[in-house]
Amino acid sequence: MAVIEPFHVMDLLAKARQMESQGRSIIHMEIGEPDFVTPQPVVEAGIKALREGYTHYTPAVGLPALRQAIARHYQEVYQVSVAPECIVLTPGASGALLLILGVLINPGDQVLMTDPGYPCNRHFVRLMEGEAVGIPVDASTRYQLTAELLQRHWTPKTRAVMLASPANPTGAVIPAKQLQQLIEFVEQQGAYLIMDEIYHGLVYGPPASTAAGRSENVLVINSFSKYFTMTGWRLGWLVAPKSLVRDIDKLAQNIFLAPATVSQYAALAAFSPDTIQVLEQRRAEFKQRRDYLLPQLRQLGFDIPIEPEGAFYLYAGCSRFTDDSYEFCETLLQQAGVAVTPGIDFGHHSPQNHVRFAYTTSMENLQEGISRIGAFLQQNGAN
Repeated sequence: MAVIEPFHVMDLLAKARQMESQGRSIIHMEIGEPDFVTPQPVVEAGIKALREGYTHYTPAVGLPALRQAIARHYQEVYQVSVAPECIVLTPGASGALLLILGVLINPGDQVLMTDPGYPCNRHFVRLMEGEAVGIPVDASTRYQLTAELLQRHWTPKTRAVMLASPANPTGAVIPAKQLQQLIEFVEQQGAYLIMDEIYHGLVYGPPASTAAGRSENVLVINSFSKYFTMTGWRLGWLVAPKSLVRDIDKLAQNIFLAPATVSQYAALAAFSPDTIQVLEQRRAEFKQRRDYLLPQLRQLGFDIPIEPEGAFYLYAGCSRFTDDSYEFCETLLQQAGVAVTPGIDFGHHSPQNHVRFAYTTSMENLQEGISRIGAFLQQNGAN
């Protein structure tokens, strides 16, 4: 537990909430949660399930109808064939990650991942007594791993590689050709590729390629939280090789038994045309926000070398203003009423020189936030 760190941004969020309770106006650009509520068709499906008495356990691997719906989703969106029996529903994407690492990792096994990256990845590996190996990435590889980087960091202890596309905190997407090279490299080593695709759907250029269905050495994590805006319903899924499903099922039975039943029935409506229409409108709005925020932050002096292609984050260099991103974020919150996330939450590769902006708030709030940040930098002699 000593090496499993908390989300440092939660301290800033708590301070921001306290300031709000005292009457301060706070612009929230720190939270990795869509500001949109769950689409009405999904909500109605959940209410209907409750009224009709669907309140008992489902199988540990999830509701059969929802597993089939997800399989159809892969066929329709990616033209990829995934067997429903290889899909496991989980309590959020974190539940999927916990099951995967619980099944794959023995004490001392190494898992390669990007640095910066989502902090829970390394903490879950540590929980299984494995070793998370962060590989520093930057704009030269568009903040993603390459087969060459894997080759350089591979050891006899390497058991798996964790990737995310689009990635948190950088919004970087792995091109289809590069993804195939990574899959083939990992497969040749007899290891596993764990692919985080929870921001699929929130991509603003060509659609992201899925790793699902490409190899028996690939496990894919996805979620109803981000694109489907169902964060509080706590529902995710994983796509696993058939050979691992029994062990994953067994572990799920022991850890949490099953995901929430009402959430699974609600999610059946997530793939309906009415819901997708709403979600696509929201995706367009996220793109509009990104296209506003990116040039504005660059103009203020933040270093954002590549245009993020997905998710709803901008990972920005702030070395022009500070060599302590946490202190910078705290001062920005206190003086300007703008909350952003310090780089310390995302790894050990130059975290003191980076901050993450989330555009999970209205355009009006983003404009006000930029105005406040600009005034803050001017007052502090940085601009």
